[in-house]
Amino acid sequence: MRGWEGPAPGQAVPAAGALGPRCRTGGFPRSLPTPPARLPYVPRVPPTALLGKVTASTFALERPRCVFDGHADASDAVWLAVAFANASAAFRNPLSRTAFQGFPDPVRAYMTLNATLANYPCPKPAGEITVLRVGSETSCAQDVTRPTCNGPLPSPGPYRVKFLALEGSVPVAETGWSKPIKLREGTAARPAPAPSPHAGMIAITTILSILFAILLAGLVAMLVFWSTFSKPESVTVRRYNTHHVYDQPAARL
Repeated sequence: MRGWEGPAPGQAVPAAGALGPRCRTGGFPRSLPTPPARLPYVPRVPPTALLGKVTASTFALERPRCVFDGHADASDAVWLAVAFANASAAFRNPLSRTAFQGFPDPVRAYMTLNATLANYPCPKPAGEITVLRVGSETSCAQDVTRPTCNGPLPSPGPYRVKFLALEGSVPVAETGWSKPIKLREGTAARPAPAPSPHAGMIAITTILSILFAILLAGLVAMLVFWSTFSKPESVTVRRYNTHHVYDQPAARL
């Protein structure tokens, strides 16, 4: 902690009265930790075109590159604080992180996306992902053993976020709060129209008409089939030359 570290070599220890009242335990009160450095950086959603930049439960955020350099070590943790826009003013940098599973009731803010400062190198290496996605973890949303879950956001918001660097459990630097970020709202589904009282009869009539047409077509096909194979055989009539008796000469007696 960045508190009082004792007298310098050769310096006399101040008298008890010079340090103020003694604690109830008989010792001297600890000096307050140094307030975190307030940085001018403000987190923001990327201004460039990005597919799914803001959805109904997530939003993209630029990575805090070259923000904490000189204010935190590479091994210090960098957290993202997420709060409702109307609750960000009451947020106090916690020494213990509040759980995502308690958001938004009873807690109005939580901390997530824990990473070391080394994960945000400056400048950005070529080909590295340039954004974070808040609300992208669905598997741990109800898992109380994962209090820092980056779970889906429960409502359209709006939300405000800030980055906070911790040395152990002591805040050493923080950014400003983002502008309010509002998520997309799904369009309400239109109710299906009530079925007409005659809709059933119309459907039955249509089905019967189709069946009747199929039956009629089958009968016509059957008649054509039988007429093709049941033609009567042609009758051949032989021609005969008739002979009359009176045409022959009378028989001689």
